[in-house]
Amino acid sequence: MSWFKRVEKGIVTPTEQKKETPDGLWYKCPECKTVASMAEHKRLLYTCAKCNHHDRVDSAEYFEILFDNNQFVELDENLTSGDPLRFVDTKAYPQRLAATQKSSGLKDAVRTAHGRLHGLDLVVACMDFKFIGGSMGSVVGEKIARAIDYARRNRLPFLMISKSGGARMMEAGYSLMQMAKTSAKLALLSEAGLPYISMLTDPTTGGVTASFAMLGDFNIAEPGALIGFAGPRVIKETIGKDLPKDFQSSEFVLEHGFLDFIVDRKDLKQRLADLITMLRPAEVAVAQPQPTLR
Repeated sequence: MSWFKRVEKGIVTPTEQKKETPDGLWYKCPECKTVASMAEHKRLLYTCAKCNHHDRVDSAEYFEILFDNNQFVELDENLTSGDPLRFVDTKAYPQRLAATQKSSGLKDAVRTAHGRLHGLDLVVACMDFKFIGGSMGSVVGEKIARAIDYARRNRLPFLMISKSGGARMMEAGYSLMQMAKTSAKLALLSEAGLPYISMLTDPTTGGVTASFAMLGDFNIAEPGALIGFAGPRVIKETIGKDLPKDFQSSEFVLEHGFLDFIVDRKDLKQRLADLITMLRPAEVAVAQPQPTLR
C-alpha cells in the first residue's frame, strides 16, 4: 500500500510549545451556553447577549455600574463581626471569617456607600453573596442601620441591593435581631419622608426577604432572580405538591403583586435616576450635600 500516505492537517505544534488558554478570557452563559469574550460580557454589564441571563455580580460591580465615574465614599468599611456565641461547626467562626475575608477581599457581606448617580446623591447598601452566602449577621444589620441613619441625617434617598441566603447561623439570635433593627430604621426613614428603593437580585431569600428587602417604597428586581423565604425544594417537600412553573422567579413574584417592576441591568442606572428624581423631597432637590468622593 505504498500509494497511501497519511498527511497531517492543520497546524502542527510540538507538545513543548503548546500553551493553555489563559483563564478569564471567555464567558459561557449557564442558561443558553453561548460563549462570548469576557470583555464583551463586561460591556453588557455581565448579561448574556443572546438570552439576557443576568450573571450574579457583587458590590464592586454594582458600585461601578451605578456611581458616576465609580466615585463614592464608603461608609463603615472596617466594621467586622465578633464571635459572641463561640460558634464552631467544621471550623471555628473566627477562622471562617478570616478565611472568607482573605479569599473575598471583603470585611463582611454588605458594603455601604454615598455617591452620585447621574448627578443625584444616593446612599447605597449592596450585599455580596461570595461572603458566606451573603448571610445576614450582626455586621450586615449594623452597617445597613448606620447607612439608613446617614441617609436620614443628610436627607438622601436610600437604595438597598439584596443578595442573600438568609440569616447567618453562626450568630443565631444575633442574626435574627437584625430583621427587627433594620425594619425599625426603615420606618424612621419613612417618617422622615425619604425614599427607600429595594432592589432584589439573585438570590434573595430567608430573613432578608422577610425584613428589609420587601419594605421598599418601590420593590424592584433583576430578571430571573430567585426571590422567596424558603427554597422551592423545601416548600415542595413541605406541601407535597408540584410548584408552578418559574415559581419564585422575579417574573412570578411580579405577577403576584410583590414587585413594582423588573429592570434590566443595562437600564438600571437611568431607571433609578428617573425614580429618585420623582421621589426625592423638594428641599433635597434644591440643596444636596456634597460628599468628598474618591
